[in-house]
Amino acid sequence: LLILLIGLAGGLAAHFGWLSFAGDAGRMSSVGAQLDWMRTSLKLSDAQLARIQALHERSAPRLQALAAQVETMRGELAAFEKERRAEGRIDFLDFARFVEKRGRLDRECVLSTERLVAEAAEVMTPAQRAHYLSLLEPALKTLREHRSG
Repeated sequence: LLILLIGLAGGLAAHFGWLSFAGDAGRMSSVGAQLDWMRTSLKLSDAQLARIQALHERSAPRLQALAAQVETMRGELAAFEKERRAEGRIDFLDFARFVEKRGRLDRECVLSTERLVAEAAEVMTPAQRAHYLSLLEPALKTLREHRSG
């Protein structure tokens, strides 16, 4: 469950913040591809597209930072597993702190993702919003279930 939660939070953060990972040139082409998909799939106007692009650009630094923290936590989890395999034990106090930190990070990832989705949805017409949210609902539902469970 721990790996699933970290992976899911990181995956969604990466999904919405993937534009942050490829560097400026790659990021611009990736953002362009994502926005082209949104424009076509949701039939966005130029004004809607510009507002959504601004939302993504504004949220990218935060999502990139969260994704980096998720990656760091994956490394920490791997270190715990390596210690467990090598020594047959782990420091449970350190692991408890890790689990608490992971829980805070999971909540931050979920909230940041939900905020970006909600802000983008506000730019859309009711029909566009319904289509957009229907595409994202499986992932958002999984996030909500893990956050409450």
